Amino acid sequence: MKQTVWITGGSRGIGAACVRAFAQAGWRVAFSYLKSGDVAEKLAAETGALAVQADMTVREEVERCVREIHAAYGLLGALVCNAGVAQQKMFCDLTDADWDFIMNGNLRSAFYCIQSVLPDLVHEKSGAIVTVSSVWGVSGASCESHYAASKAGLIGLTKSLAQELGLSGIRVNCVAPGVIDTDMNAMHDAETLAGLAEETALGRLGTAEEAARAIRFLCSPDASFVTGQVLGVTGGFVI
Repeated sequence: MKQTVWITGGSRGIGAACVRAFAQAGWRVAFSYLKSGDVAEKLAAETGALAVQADMTVREEVERCVREIHAAYGLLGALVCNAGVAQQKMFCDLTDADWDFIMNGNLRSAFYCIQSVLPDLVHEKSGAIVTVSSVWGVSGASCESHYAASKAGLIGLTKSLAQELGLSGIRVNCVAPGVIDTDMNAMHDAETLAGLAEETALGRLGTAEEAARAIRFLCSPDASFVTGQVLGVTGGFVI
């Protein structure tokens, strides 16, 4: 029987690469997205995945999304908390709105999504949850302190839930990508990206597909005895 995975933030970047990777591996795939409706529909047509437009920072929207997935596929077997936002700003200039934007987009969204799928996973006494943090959540980041704090929060949430949910047969892990060649990093100019590649041990930026394969591995039976871990897909940016 095919398992069903829900990928949040699935219309582009690492999320879209996950949709393709899981579909290629024979999973039933559902993904949620906030914007980019045309892109999401094309991806759904390409992969056979179910696309659901919903705001992951609003609990009612998350619950509606899960109901739509249940109606199409039944119980969920895995969740990838990939939806997120980024912002660069000096700490002294951060406003309450800036802080809430990042914390809601990166941490509150994961809180809502994980709570919404837990009944499925507990019912089956199995399943996998993967959160998508960042190398900045491990190392910290100048001028992105609120972003780094939210991503560090995902790591703490991951480790805590791995302990709490282990006896229910649920594995919870985290992928912390380094500098990946996605739209989110398009905010950097070519010189900055070249410098980041130079700081990476492998001498290049990562791809969304490389991050997606790591995420798929953590959801697969090949990772059946892996939980509470943070897998850095960084190319050696941080060692």
